[in-house]
Amino acid sequence: TRQVLRKAFKKTVASYRFAQGRSARTSFVIVDAQSVKTTDLTKNSGYDGGKKISGIKRHMAVDINGLPQAILVTQANVSDRSGFSLASQNLELVQHVMVDGGYTGNDFVDQVKLILNAKTTVAKRNELHTFTVLPQRWIIERSWSWLDKCRRLWKNCERALNSSLQWLYWPS
Repeated sequence: TRQVLRKAFKKTVASYRFAQGRSARTSFVIVDAQSVKTTDLTKNSGYDGGKKISGIKRHMAVDINGLPQAILVTQANVSDRSGFSLASQNLELVQHVMVDGGYTGNDFVDQVKLILNAKTTVAKRNELHTFTVLPQRWIIERSWSWLDKCRRLWKNCERALNSSLQWLYWPS
């Protein structure tokens, strides 16, 4: 079921990109992770110490339109960098990856270069900690908000990570 759903999802995203006059595959992705609380029925939950959430973590890479190119669901204790390295196996022909401060480190840049042969840009806030809009980073935040409009995704009620992943494909 997972492979059928993933193929249908990729085909839908490719046709939407093609209708906009773009190539079916993207060369630029924006990457982020979202920690989500789970119910007590969930078997595979972890604890995200940075956000103090017990649950799962959704890893997603989107194109410039906010369309998901790669989605992965892990336990919340999996780091953003490790989650992206697993999710990046579903990406092809990507030349440029934009990430936030949670993905910093030379080892991550080297890993992206090794897996995807892509350039990595880290979009950081300024040191004064004042609010500044980073337009390309807002694309993935907008994608998260689109997904959050689906009531079923506000909180993870699924027992298996695979089921959580499939529920992410439907509203996308």
